[in-house]
Amino acid sequence: MNSSMTIKETCEEYRPYEKCFKYGAEVLTDQELLAVILRTGSFGESSVLLADKVLSYSGNKEGLLILLHLSVEELMKIKGIGRVKAIQLKCIAELSKRISKTSASDKLDFSSPSSIAGYYMEDLRHEEKEQLILVMVNTKHRLIRDKVMTTGTVSSSLVSTREIFIEALRNGAVYIVLIHNHPSGDPSPSREDIINTKHIKEAGSLIGIELIDHIIIGDFRYTSMRERGIL
Repeated sequence: MNSSMTIKETCEEYRPYEKCFKYGAEVLTDQELLAVILRTGSFGESSVLLADKVLSYSGNKEGLLILLHLSVEELMKIKGIGRVKAIQLKCIAELSKRISKTSASDKLDFSSPSSIAGYYMEDLRHEEKEQLILVMVNTKHRLIRDKVMTTGTVSSSLVSTREIFIEALRNGAVYIVLIHNHPSGDPSPSREDIINTKHIKEAGSLIGIELIDHIIIGDFRYTSMRERGIL
């Protein structure tokens, strides 16, 4: 440390806000980044100590990923986190997901399972329940829209082939892609996944809407039924 620095300068050197201003956000630790968002601590604690409490909540080992899993109510159980701070943290978590997805959208190619999986990975890999997403595509292989069709266990009793194609026809889709997640993190298709996929493909053939792929999202992993030769 430079001996000529004043006490005030020394303190500012190690405050996350000033550190970010002087050296850039990339040099901040996870705790410091979170501290900048929280701005203030409470009960005599600094914002950095409060950030550390959030990141280590309930023995968490996921670091910043915990913000995606905890609800506003759960965050408010942490001493020093009120409703405003809890909402700020959830908004930051959602913003990070949207930035990641927007970046991936520039490279979205419906002829590439890895491109599709990358686009939906951040939305689905943190979900604690299974979701089935219907992706609708036009004649130029461009995205029309997507829609969550079910939330919960993806099974034949919950996935309605009829509802899938009503939605696809309503939106003028020529091609569709099915995407669902496995909260376990393992994207291997179950026997039921394979049977349902084949039924949907057959139904689509009858009405002229092709099922391009069914992609299962795990934790930074995916399985494409087209790549596996199931479709």
